[in-house]
Amino acid sequence: MQRADDATAAALAAGERTNRHRTRLGGKDVSAQVQSWELERSYATDLPAAMRAFSGSSAAQLQVELSGTGGRTAPELYSPWAGRLTGDAVRPGQSVVHGGTVGAADATALPAFRGTVRSRSAASGGDTVQITALDGAERLRGPAVLPKPYSGFLYRRPVSTATWCVSELLRQGGLYACPPARYPDFADGKPLTLVYASLHGGFSTPYGQPEFLPDPATFTFRREGAPHEMALVPKQPQVKASWFPRSRVTVPGSRLFAEVWVNNAVRYDSTSGDDGIGNGDQVVVQLDLNRNGSNTGYLKLLVNFAERWVRIASADSSDGWYFQWTWASLGQRGVWHIGALFDTTDGTSSVYPTVQPRLTAPDGTQLLGAAATYSSSLGLQTSSELGQVSLFTDLPAECLQVTSGLPALPSAAEFAHTGAWAWTKSVELDDPILPLYALPRVSGSQWEVISQIAKASMSTAEIDERGVFRWRNYTRFATRPTTADLTLTSVREIASLTATEEIDACRNYCVQPYKDWTGITAVAGTTLQDDVIRVLPPRSTTTVKYLMAEDEYDISPPGTDDDTGTTPGTNVRFAAGPAPGAAAVKGMVDMLVRREDGYLVVRYTNRSSQTLYTITTDRKPSFSLLTIKPSADPVDRVSIALLEDPARDPSGVASEKYYGRQEYTAESTDWVQDAATAAALARAMRTAGVLPVPVIGDVDVLYDPRIQLGDVVRVVDTAGAALDTLAWVVGIRTAATAEGGVRQTLTLRGVDPGALPADAGLAPDAPSDPATTPSVTYAAVAAAYPKLSDLTASRLAWGRIKEGAHA
Repeated sequence: MQRADDATAAALAAGERTNRHRTRLGGKDVSAQVQSWELERSYATDLPAAMRAFSGSSAAQLQVELSGTGGRTAPELYSPWAGRLTGDAVRPGQSVVHGGTVGAADATALPAFRGTVRSRSAASGGDTVQITALDGAERLRGPAVLPKPYSGFLYRRPVSTATWCVSELLRQGGLYACPPARYPDFADGKPLTLVYASLHGGFSTPYGQPEFLPDPATFTFRREGAPHEMALVPKQPQVKASWFPRSRVTVPGSRLFAEVWVNNAVRYDSTSGDDGIGNGDQVVVQLDLNRNGSNTGYLKLLVNFAERWVRIASADSSDGWYFQWTWASLGQRGVWHIGALFDTTDGTSSVYPTVQPRLTAPDGTQLLGAAATYSSSLGLQTSSELGQVSLFTDLPAECLQVTSGLPALPSAAEFAHTGAWAWTKSVELDDPILPLYALPRVSGSQWEVISQIAKASMSTAEIDERGVFRWRNYTRFATRPTTADLTLTSVREIASLTATEEIDACRNYCVQPYKDWTGITAVAGTTLQDDVIRVLPPRSTTTVKYLMAEDEYDISPPGTDDDTGTTPGTNVRFAAGPAPGAAAVKGMVDMLVRREDGYLVVRYTNRSSQTLYTITTDRKPSFSLLTIKPSADPVDRVSIALLEDPARDPSGVASEKYYGRQEYTAESTDWVQDAATAAALARAMRTAGVLPVPVIGDVDVLYDPRIQLGDVVRVVDTAGAALDTLAWVVGIRTAATAEGGVRQTLTLRGVDPGALPADAGLAPDAPSDPATTPSVTYAAVAAAYPKLSDLTASRLAWGRIKEGAHA
């Protein structure tokens, strides 16, 4: 329930129900012009309404009738052809905020709706314009796009979860659970986000691609202790994950800014048996640089909270050099935002990087280290490209980002996401469910796909009265509530109600289909060899498109080959001339890949002062593309929840005794990909439906603006239905007039099915009662047909004779 101020709470306790509302359209207060309003919220579910506790998505709808003002009618002011000066206040897409309260004028209005106008209708000849608005679901009407990483079936480990997909779809619509990517869109000459890993229940990324996945036994994802919403939480020190950047930027020539949020206040106690909390005090963000041959360079940001130092290292595969900054405040426990700039622009074929850290402590203070430039040859970086980004962490970590192209270290405001870089946290997730080895193909809008995931996972998706999206999975209802948020009685609050119980609410044999990825690994998919040698003019950008089917998995940017060997997979070789045997060029071309309208777009940016060519040593086109695909299609299987052990399942015994076996098969989707998840869903369905739970509908109650979907109310009816039970609120409809009269109707789903049937004093009739068929004796047949010839002459079948009709 929403919290109300003392004045509102006192008015509700006193039985005051005169509604006072406040309505704004486009930020303009139109409360005085509202003739009536109606607001409805409910969960949409695919199962019989009474079966599930509640699930599905909820898009609230507000209808408002407006009158005119200032001597002008509403159609004159607000019709589709009204002047923009007044009409834009109610145009489709315009903001709508509505709230209400009861009682004294000083009572604070509680938020009831926040969304946008969907339609307006002006009736000519009258003074009414009707506005229909939907909540934040309207912000999620863009096309749903999910990445297609192959590392899940490559490593035979889950790469993501359905929860991560929900978080990503919300991000696309501008609803954020953690800081958004700094520079997600490509613009020539502007900074670019290379890797953005929210870590909200998966390693998938909208920018970049997961490369190495840790063993699931070594980590978990948790909301508890997360810097923002959900974090990767190690179960042991130094859990590693890595990602390919979406652009292989070059060194020298790039400024790279790496950052991540961690929480060093969450500790692991090995004696507690809690295997889900991190252990250790160090976090490392590492940038791997591909040099000639198999050589690798490293740029590293290391933070050790126990020893209270920050190090930034520049190294090769064998040794290196680092600068260290020591701060006593690193002893603070809580959420830390750590970042570092690696500046490699001051060089051509090699560079001594300039590095600088910036951190934000749990108390909000920022730590800024002085910029430092390497001078030792141990810190020298030679020509290379950014190969991968790795995270090594002992601590809960969230929102890893790597950005290129920044002009300098981010300012204090930009680093802290304040001022022009501010964002609003408007998403609350639940613990991740539905592990995914491959992300399903999606189509439709972001809200439609979120609704599909909610249906497949028995979860709820809704945007509340304040415009905050809330995602709750089925485990929310695993524990029976024992207390109520509010008590409704027929003596006072309830005007009428209807209780309904239906056999369709009973499901004691539940089947959950799933896609079994066991034993599936990765194999080579499509191979493409470019048929044209690409000419890359100096200091310019060249963009090439290659056909790529929508069902093909993502690829990383091409690796850059040199003359010491050829990199397997997608790769390219650059040379400074078209002549045979021209030497390979390394660290001169940034390469960005993205999928766009059925094409793979490859963007080459030649940073050198000479013309380069995509050419092999024998003068053939050098660009080669290789996709990865699963070695086989997943196998369709099912998990079944049914009565197995009568001694441990008295509800199941009673269910089958009194209602028979009632089967429900969930829809087969690509969102359920392992047996354990399918079994858990099947059990949850059966638990919700093993006995039919009544739905209490059309509950007319005294208006209470505090009630929300998902609240638990106690219903006490001594006037009609004779019940006293706990119930979940699964639907709310409120309507009011300008005079202040308001009517609120609830739909409730009982927490308990009530007492088991006893059928005391009843003798239920048998399910079938066939007509009795007489059967004649041998003596009767012998009397009717003394001789065999008599029986033969009758031409009657023995069945008819036996029935007695002819004997």
